[in-house]
Amino acid sequence: MNMGGERVRDELVDRIPPIIDLDAHVVEPPGVWSDRLPARYRDTGPRIEHHPAGTPRLSGTGYVEEPGTDGPDVAWWHYEDQLISIKRTIAAAGYPADEVELKSVGYDDMRPGCWQPKARVADMDLNGVEAQLCFPNLPRFCGQLFLWGQDRELARLCVEAYNDWMVEEWCGSSGGRLLPLTLVSMWDAELAAAQVRFNAARGVRAVAFSELPTYLGLPSIYTGYWDPFFAACEETGTVVAMHIGSGTQTPKASGDSPDAVAATIIFGNSVAGLVDLLYSGIAHRFPRIKLLFAEAQIGWIPYVLERSDDVWETHRGWSNSKLHCPEPPSTYYYRNVTSCFFKDAVGVDLLDRVGEDNVVFETDYPHQDGTWPNSRQAAAEQFGHLDQAVIDKIARGNAIALLGLDPLVGLDRKGS
Repeated sequence: MNMGGERVRDELVDRIPPIIDLDAHVVEPPGVWSDRLPARYRDTGPRIEHHPAGTPRLSGTGYVEEPGTDGPDVAWWHYEDQLISIKRTIAAAGYPADEVELKSVGYDDMRPGCWQPKARVADMDLNGVEAQLCFPNLPRFCGQLFLWGQDRELARLCVEAYNDWMVEEWCGSSGGRLLPLTLVSMWDAELAAAQVRFNAARGVRAVAFSELPTYLGLPSIYTGYWDPFFAACEETGTVVAMHIGSGTQTPKASGDSPDAVAATIIFGNSVAGLVDLLYSGIAHRFPRIKLLFAEAQIGWIPYVLERSDDVWETHRGWSNSKLHCPEPPSTYYYRNVTSCFFKDAVGVDLLDRVGEDNVVFETDYPHQDGTWPNSRQAAAEQFGHLDQAVIDKIARGNAIALLGLDPLVGLDRKGS
């Protein structure tokens, strides 16, 4: 690249303000549950053990694995009768792509920022990120691990222990830089509603939920079963945060296709989740509810809205399009939905139809797909050419409005 091009690039990067990142991830440290669960559950709740790595094999909704018999020890979570090792793919920050494999690692084999809050804030500073919302790792993106637990009382205590750690330890010492995202007991909507209210009272502004609860064997959003949960979220202003893959099942074109196919088309789950929510009447019955799709990207949204509105009107006679949805589906999208992106120049080109008020930028740290430590550069390449007011909305303003954050606290414009 010539020097003129580099100057232009630097000028664009300088236009990116400190980022409010609404999709990153945390690798839970060893003591999250063992330090908090009652003594009677210490031997069945999640705890770290060290064994040689095994060979994971895909089965049903996830990987089945067991320790190997030789080689160096790696970190394994042991919950009830399950052993789950920590993978390089979820602690990839700082490693080149060809070294990121589905292999098991220990805590010493990952950047401290993956699991230590002070180190995380330092990595955020390197990346020009002011504040960050982190989805879980071991419990899966909306706590599915505990949904599948054999002992419901233990599962509830695990959810609540995670939330205590998230609020008090992960976020509590960060000076507001780390934003709490909590879990709920997915098997009980009334209990989930109570947990939302409890956590909102201590400053939590977002809760993880599944983009496709029926994929988890749970009641659909059409049944009314989830209304107590959605009511609690609307009442407290808690954002319903749905990460891609939180329905566990991922689309795959052929049984023998490479994993690259599923990684490419996984946004199809977000398409299904969004359209289901638009037609379900959730946003009609709860008009102030805030819905966040994380890591879903945005380029697909304009066509889905166009198609949804056309089906709503053209096929109203037989499709039941207006059964729960008295207004065009796009009405609810523009009023209630926000989507995260980090690699979607196509979506930026269509921003007038995606909605400049409906998108936020994310980093996906420390996953391999993430842009750390060059997230401001990635932002500049994708939307650094837009008007400054729009840049500021995407990088931070929309996230501040969504979560009700203090807009006056921040780093200087160039980050640190």
